[in-house]
Amino acid sequence: MEFEKRFATEEQCREYLFKLRYPDGFTCPNCGSEKIWQIRRQTYRCSDCRKDYSVLAGTIFQDSHKPLTIWFRAIWYVVAQKQGANALNLQRILGLGSYETAWTMLHKLRRAMVRPGREKLRGRIEVDEVYIGGSSREGITGRGSERKVLTAIAVEVDDKGKVGRIRIKRIKNASAEELIPFIEEVAEKGSTIITDGWSAFAGLPSKGYHHEIIVSKNTNPDNLLPHVHTTASLLKRWILGTLQGSCSSKHFDYYLDEYTFRYNRRKSNSRGLLFMRLLENAVQMETTTYAELIGE
Repeated sequence: MEFEKRFATEEQCREYLFKLRYPDGFTCPNCGSEKIWQIRRQTYRCSDCRKDYSVLAGTIFQDSHKPLTIWFRAIWYVVAQKQGANALNLQRILGLGSYETAWTMLHKLRRAMVRPGREKLRGRIEVDEVYIGGSSREGITGRGSERKVLTAIAVEVDDKGKVGRIRIKRIKNASAEELIPFIEEVAEKGSTIITDGWSAFAGLPSKGYHHEIIVSKNTNPDNLLPHVHTTASLLKRWILGTLQGSCSSKHFDYYLDEYTFRYNRRKSNSRGLLFMRLLENAVQMETTTYAELIGE
C-alpha cells in the first residue's frame, strides 16, 4: 500500500527518477548551468544554453511505450520475489497483453542488475570453474564436460568460513587466458585466491595475488572448494525452480547477473532498498530494444 501511494502517478515516478539520476541537483553537461525548467512531461530545458534534456534518455526506460507506473510495479515485483520472477508470472501480475512485453521488461532489468564500477571482491576468495546446464556426455565429467556452460565462480570467505559476495561469469574454457583475467576483473590485488591444483592458476602470484592451493587425492573435488560448489548447486536449483530450466545460452550471462544480484543481497530485509538500488542502476544503463534482445 505504501508503494502504491508513493508511485501512483507518472509524475511521481518521473520525480523519483530525476532525484536518482541527479542526486546533487541537475547540472547542464553542455554549459554547466544549474538552472532548468520543465517544458514537457519528461523534458527539461537549460535556461542558459537552451539545450533540452529528457529524464528518460540514456536509461532502460528510453523509447518504452509502457508507463513508468507499470515499470515501477514490475521492478517492485522482481525485487519482492525472493527467488526471482519469470516472464509468465510477470505478465499475469501486471496484466500485460503479451508474453513478449513481460520477457523484454525482465531482460532489460537483468541488464541493469550489474552496477557500473561495482567494488571488487577482497580478502580470501575461493575460485573454481563449474559447468552449469544440461546433461553432459555419458561418462564425461569435470573439465571434460560437454553440452554445458562453463562458468568461473569466485566467492568471498572469511576466516570463520562465512560467505560474503560472489561473482560469476561465463568463460570459453578452463585455460589461464580465461581464468586469470576473470580473477583480475573481480578480485582486488593483494587478495588471497584459493584454488585447486589446476595449472591455469599458477600465474596468480605474478599478477599481485596471494595463491593458496588446496589438494587432496582422497577427497571429492567438490569438497576442496565447498563454498564455490555450494554456490553452483544453489544456482542450478534457481535455474530449475524460478526459470523452470528454461535458460537459453544466448542470454545466459544476464541470468548469471540476476542470480549474483539476488545472492549478494540475500540478507537484505528492505525491499524498498533493493527497489532503489535496481532503479539507480536502471538510470545508468542504455536501453535495449526487443529486436536487439532476440538478435543477440
